[in-house]
Formats: sequence, structure tokens, C-alpha cells
Amino acid sequence: MNTLQEGSKIYKALKKGGPSFGGWQMLPGTNHARAIARSGVDWVCVDTEHGNIDDSAMHEAVVAIAKEGVSPLVRITANESWMVKRALDCGAHGIVVPLIYTVEDAKRLVASAKFPPQGQRGFGSPLPLQCFNDEPLTYYLQNANSTLLTIVQIETKSALEHVREIAALPGVDCLLIGPFDLGNNIGRPILGEMHQELKDAIEKIKDAAHAEGKKVGMYTNSGEQAREYAERGFDMISILTDQMGITAAFAQSLAVASGKAPGSGDKSMKGYDGK
Repeated sequence: MNTLQEGSKIYKALKKGGPSFGGWQMLPGTNHARAIARSGVDWVCVDTEHGNIDDSAMHEAVVAIAKEGVSPLVRITANESWMVKRALDCGAHGIVVPLIYTVEDAKRLVASAKFPPQGQRGFGSPLPLQCFNDEPLTYYLQNANSTLLTIVQIETKSALEHVREIAALPGVDCLLIGPFDLGNNIGRPILGEMHQELKDAIEKIKDAAHAEGKKVGMYTNSGEQAREYAERGFDMISILTDQMGITAAFAQSLAVASGKAPGSGDKSMKGYDGK
């Protein structure tokens, strides 16, 4: 492996095989990003599509995550070349791109994400180096194409119909399933139990990715869900989203404190208040 690959925890995890688990960051803040990274995950996805994270906060979070030895990914807002450039130029180890509709959309994405001759990405930012091993800028130029991950979300009906063709494209590394948008787009929204047609669509995406030698990812929001998809052969799985996780943790603690739920018996904070 080149040193960029050695510095990318998600690259090494996917290369090794088996499930790679990550966190989902929607709230801004470097300490917040570090806290997620210190959980032991392989990667943290900094969500600029639906999260409260602007360009400046994205730059700060990506570096904070990388300095913890964890791979920062960035979900950009749309399949726009300048958004791809900003995310990769700040040091992201990969990009997650939502709402791909056609094979041509995916081709255009790959072109934006890769330096020539494979693509059309512009060269010049020294910022990514701090998110690897401070290699020379020319070394980054020579090795970024083979290291950085291009992760395509399959969440539209048309992308599902052409999923095998999208998976086959050189430069597409992983297909990530957004189950809520996918369900909405095929007329099977998640309103409790997942409809069988949506379950079948998810399996179709997994099979297409693996048939073309690519990885498949799944967005989940709990350890239980993540374990289920890991056992089903998914390669890249989120385990928790920060905003929802924080609310749930406080609600659980409040329920225990107020006598509405049994305690967990956790003694890890014993002595913290001097007692």
C-alpha cells in the first residue's frame, strides 16, 4: 500500500474485508467530531446534506477526525463538481454523494473526484496532506486516485433500475443505500415495518455491488440494526447518528432518573462527583 492508503482507516478496513462500522455527524464542532471518532469507529461521515454543517465546519471536522486516526468522509449536498472538490480538498478520505439518478450522473461524479487522466479534478490544495501523513503534495497527486473512496448513494428508482451498470463503473468504490429515500422513491416509504419490495431492492443493490467487485454500505441508526446488516454481508454500515443518539441517551437517562425505566447498572461514572 502507498502511505495514503496506510493512513486511511476505512481503506484498510474495506481492503481487509468484513464489516466496517462508522458514525454519522450532523452537528458541527471539532470536539464533537473528536468525541465520535474516539468511539473506535473506522470512519465518521460529516453530513453537509442534511446536517447543520457549513463549509467551514466541514473543514474543521474533517481534520479533527483524521487526527484521531479515523477516516473522515463527507456527504456533499448534491452531485456538483465544486462540492466534490471542496470535500476532497479539505482532506476527506472519501465522498458520499446523494441522489444519483443515472449512469451518466455516476460517470460525471467519478470525473469530478479523480485527477487526470482518470478525471478532471483540479490540483493545488495543500490541506489534504494533514489528514494523512503529511506527504509531499506531489505524492498526494500521484496516489489520491487509488486511495480516496467514491461512494454513490442508491436511493432513487432510476438508479435502482441501473444499479448493476453504476456498480460496474471504474472509479465507483461503494454503493451506499439510503433506505428512507429509496423507500419513498419506489413508493414503499418506511412507516414502521419495511415493505418486502424495499427489502428486495436493498438485496438487489447488495448483489449488484458484490457482483462487480464493489462494496455496499447501509445507513442504520442503532447497533442492533448495524449488526443485522453486517451478518447479511454488508461492508460499510453506520451505527449511530449524533443528533438522534444524543437525544436518545438523555431520554434514557431521564427515564432512569425519574424511575420510569430500570437502570443499566453502569458504574463507569462512580467517583466522578467525588462520592
